[in-house]
Amino acid sequence: MGAFLDKPKTEKYNESKVGGGLKYGLSSMQGWRIEMEDAHSAIIGIPDQKETVCWFAVFDGHAGSRVSAHCSHHLLDCIRTNDDFTSSLQQEHTLTKDELRKGVEGGIKRGFLELDEKLRKIPEVASGEDKSGTTAVCSLITDKYLIIANCGDSRAVFCVGGQPALASQDHKPSNELERERIQNAGGSVLIQRVNGSLAVSRALGDFEYKNVEGRAPTQQLVSPEPEFYVKERIPEQDEFLVLACDGVWDVMTNQEICDFIGGRLKVTDNLETICNEVIDTCLYKGSRDNMSIIIITFPSVPKVDPLAVKAEKDLHDLLEKKVTDLVGFDSDIELSAVHQYLQDEDIQGLPPGGGLASKKVFIEEVYKKLLPEKYENTQDECPNPLASLLFHNAKGAAVEDN
Repeated sequence: MGAFLDKPKTEKYNESKVGGGLKYGLSSMQGWRIEMEDAHSAIIGIPDQKETVCWFAVFDGHAGSRVSAHCSHHLLDCIRTNDDFTSSLQQEHTLTKDELRKGVEGGIKRGFLELDEKLRKIPEVASGEDKSGTTAVCSLITDKYLIIANCGDSRAVFCVGGQPALASQDHKPSNELERERIQNAGGSVLIQRVNGSLAVSRALGDFEYKNVEGRAPTQQLVSPEPEFYVKERIPEQDEFLVLACDGVWDVMTNQEICDFIGGRLKVTDNLETICNEVIDTCLYKGSRDNMSIIIITFPSVPKVDPLAVKAEKDLHDLLEKKVTDLVGFDSDIELSAVHQYLQDEDIQGLPPGGGLASKKVFIEEVYKKLLPEKYENTQDECPNPLASLLFHNAKGAAVEDN
């Protein structure tokens, strides 16, 4: 806990694909953390099924990246070995909703539990050298259903009509049912953490919290059991699904994510671009964690709107003029002062849910064009205008965590 860089690593990994009636884009960034511990999985057309059966997952590792990386490669395989899971999906159109849920949810749960046991046998984990764990938020999308499985405090939000119509609940030690299980297993919840240390109450791995004799895996201090959410697909209403780690949710609410992504989709249909914008915005809003996000769009997703595109251009023109005027008035002005000035201005038309933070990259590009040498010097000292503030906050939090 509490280990941070003095400058965030802002390079991003991107991926996107179209298929099965869906489109997805993803982005991940290390940010302020000393190691990238997130992992992900995105598969359109899972093996043994039609192309319209898709799997997406985000894994947020902690205390190392070994468990999150392993889960991203092997969780779906563990789930697919269950015959009920495979056959239920293949019979989707003849089974009732309850019958399908029983087979699919049962298979996913068994896959989680089986993988957790297999993780114990990884040599570095078995020896105690590796104590890492990971949250997992997963989505199985079929012709008829959206099924979410969540274990930990990463989150899934499904947007319909601009609103978060379905959202997974974070598994925090302070939640009443989670606290009860922890205490029944002989543990305690201190400073909202398991035994004063771990900030999530469900996860894969984390075996130092799973050694209470006489208790089943789902009754340990930390449980590997996922919680399920199911929604029938409504093609004429469903817009998009977001899976993201807590580095995103720490600084943006469910509604803000729906507002921001919904607004950006009216400007561009490039999901990688939108994913990058979400992560950049979260960095500027103060997120100190690794960040990963997957956006999956459905047929009724908002379409690019010429009026929104024009409004975006007008906003950029306005911001560019304001920065140019500031530099013209004071050619020695610091980038941080430019941001502060704009923050104090009542600028209309900023992206909903993102605000000025979502335009900091554009503002920096304008500043760099006008004052390239000063910009480079600023980068040497500090990679973005909020770095000093965030770094001091991060260091302070690290001291408190330790």
